[in-house]
Amino acid sequence: MRKIPISIATLCMLVLGLAVPLSAQPAPDRGPCEQITAACQGAGFTPGGARTGTGLQADCIVPIMQGEPQPRQARNPLPQVDPQLVADCKASNPRFGRGNAPPSAAPAQASPASPPPCASSDDTIPSGLAVVLPSGRYHSLNLQALNNVFMSGVAVQINWRDIEPVQGKPDWSKLDELFAAAESSKKWVQLAIFPGFFSPAWALDGAKTDLFAIPYGPGHGTVARLPMPWDRVYLDRWLAFVKQLSERYARSPAFRMIAAAGPTSVSEEMTLPVSPPAIRKWLDDSYTPAKYLGAWQTVFQVYADSFANQCVSLAGPGLPILAQGRIIDRPAHLRARQEIVDRALRVFRHRLAIQSNDLHAGHAPVEAPDYTDFINSYSGRIITGFEMRGGSRGPIPSKIMGAEGNPPLALRRSIDKGMAANDAGRHVNYLQIYEGDVLAADMQPVLQYAASLFRRSHP
Repeated sequence: MRKIPISIATLCMLVLGLAVPLSAQPAPDRGPCEQITAACQGAGFTPGGARTGTGLQADCIVPIMQGEPQPRQARNPLPQVDPQLVADCKASNPRFGRGNAPPSAAPAQASPASPPPCASSDDTIPSGLAVVLPSGRYHSLNLQALNNVFMSGVAVQINWRDIEPVQGKPDWSKLDELFAAAESSKKWVQLAIFPGFFSPAWALDGAKTDLFAIPYGPGHGTVARLPMPWDRVYLDRWLAFVKQLSERYARSPAFRMIAAAGPTSVSEEMTLPVSPPAIRKWLDDSYTPAKYLGAWQTVFQVYADSFANQCVSLAGPGLPILAQGRIIDRPAHLRARQEIVDRALRVFRHRLAIQSNDLHAGHAPVEAPDYTDFINSYSGRIITGFEMRGGSRGPIPSKIMGAEGNPPLALRRSIDKGMAANDAGRHVNYLQIYEGDVLAADMQPVLQYAASLFRRSHP
């Protein structure tokens, strides 16, 4: 074990830190409600501090008295208060901690107003460049990219199992930090939570599942359990989580867009494993297009109700498997894409966004169907966007993105492809670029160029 030297200053900080719980203890000769007030003040909560997350009433007294979680913006943890003290306070003053401040405290802050609905004006449409924070890093989110001046938003990807490993006990801590940073830096947020292969184990108990190889992305090739997209046990659990997500964050002024998901596999994209062995399994599991689309219709309705102020994005809208297990029928796939967009439009109206997550200007060893023209054909009519296929750093990624061995040029070529105008002279509303490219010093001129494309014209 290495010995770590501790300076005198550090030692003093440790001593002071140990002293905080002592100072937060309520004096025994005070009434029960006064003791709770004193405990909150000792823990760093102050009258009028709600704007900074240290409000005496909103961030401490009310949560203690009501037995509820603290508001998302609260910065200090609650002090330890004896439950009997809470009961005694309620008995002596039933109105204490119900949002009305005691005489010694400032009035409780009003709950934050709902943000203006997404797409209710040009200013509320997701637009410009957004940095992608990829999945698998929930507990080590790096928010440095939110400080990039060329970024207008952040698209955060999170596996459901990383937030709610235990049913009913989601860990919101990192999302709280993300929203606080986004609000502070005035960046809009798109949330993309991945169920499917990345659902928590408890969500699959009692649900109909089958084993499939993960077709792409993280864990590519690994055989894992995938719930049937239409299974009600699985869907009900997922949608219960979606409602919790809405209750916690829907009022954030930064929360601009949520990615619809649920009947999904790898990400929020409307994809399923479609290898020949996988197709046989789907048919054995009674897959039909009607079941699949019915599950998505249920998801649309819940998202529309739960996120009334957010736009809702569909990634790669389409029908991955046609009737009788067919996957090769270009006209039929195009008709299915259009039908799904029409269905979603009837539910979300002007709040619908469609995007493709596979923008690249080069060639990949395995190419998915190119959605670029399809997505861009809707530009100017509804909200549209592209997410890069991946980062541009390294020989293979730079080749896929458009210029082998030259990451800045590769990214620029992919940006130019994504920002091409359609027949009506319109381009997409937003481009999403991976974190590694946003943080790289040699990419800053490219990002500046990309940001300027949105300033030159209104998409």
